[in-house]
Amino acid sequence: MSLLVEAQVPRILLVDDEAANLKLLRQVLGDDYRLSFARSGAAALDLVANEDIDLILLDIMMPEMTGYDVSSALKADSRTATIPVIFVTAMSDTIDEEKGFQAGAVDYITKPITPSIVKARVGAHLSLIKAEALQATQIELIQKLGRAAEYRDNETGMHVQRMSHYSYILAKAAGVQEALAFELLMAAPMHDIGKIGIPDHILLKPGPLTHEEFETMKTHTRIGATILESPSSNLIALARSIALYHHEKWDGSGYPEGLKGEDIPLEVRIVAIADVFDALTSERPYKQAWPLEEALAHLDAQSGKHFDPELVSLFKQHLPEIIEVRSRFSDKLATSLEIPATDREAVRVTV
Repeated sequence: MSLLVEAQVPRILLVDDEAANLKLLRQVLGDDYRLSFARSGAAALDLVANEDIDLILLDIMMPEMTGYDVSSALKADSRTATIPVIFVTAMSDTIDEEKGFQAGAVDYITKPITPSIVKARVGAHLSLIKAEALQATQIELIQKLGRAAEYRDNETGMHVQRMSHYSYILAKAAGVQEALAFELLMAAPMHDIGKIGIPDHILLKPGPLTHEEFETMKTHTRIGATILESPSSNLIALARSIALYHHEKWDGSGYPEGLKGEDIPLEVRIVAIADVFDALTSERPYKQAWPLEEALAHLDAQSGKHFDPELVSLFKQHLPEIIEVRSRFSDKLATSLEIPATDREAVRVTV
């Protein structure tokens, strides 16, 4: 089997001290999955350390190391903590389900096993793994595309890290639920994806833009929305909204639609503050970083004009967290492209 095909077939570790039980599970699962076998807890831990395992079916009542012991050891190791464990136990055994779940189990299967139930439980948990892996891949691609847009505009890549974490902090402060705030953190890096479609002679022009050039620059919002059109997930829908509207202003003087006040989506109002604050407080080839006090004074001056006043107040209330993020994702930790060009969009946002 080729590596490409083999890598797509999940590997399941079957752990039981009774050979007959392993043989039965092999008959049930062997046609659909790659299987590994262990007759003891210690052998299972050794095997997991040397093979990529997607799921473990683990007998509870084993000598020396019980299934509880093995599962606890797996969860204590960051390299194996995310591997799902399904406990397999005889119906006559006295089991402590709470203890099992605390040890890291995701499910129970009882002996004597029913093949259809085993297949259904295994398939369900592997589907969850696949869905989580797909989401992680989508998130990674979104972040990398966001960084690609920033690199075109001579950013270090740390800008999108900082402003997305600022957005998460502000969203939580505004009462957004954790799951949605996390999606905003993932979507925020896409705010300038539309700059990919702006010609270099405008995007990289070192001097002031003409009126016509600035009108072309403004189209990056609609280009970004086009790139992200017809979203199939809330995450991409958030990214599209941010890409399209992140230059709207609270007083209605922004673009591309001239939206005003709460007609501007909440996610956009949040990202606008995060993006501008980071642009102000970051050093660029054409400017020094603004001192914190001056950047905060600018937010105050633009409260009710560029920014949602309530969000400005919340942002300032959570300043210690903001400063911690700024330190954690310092530009000194990244390698800049060092191309001497002006970040015109940041300049226009901040004046």
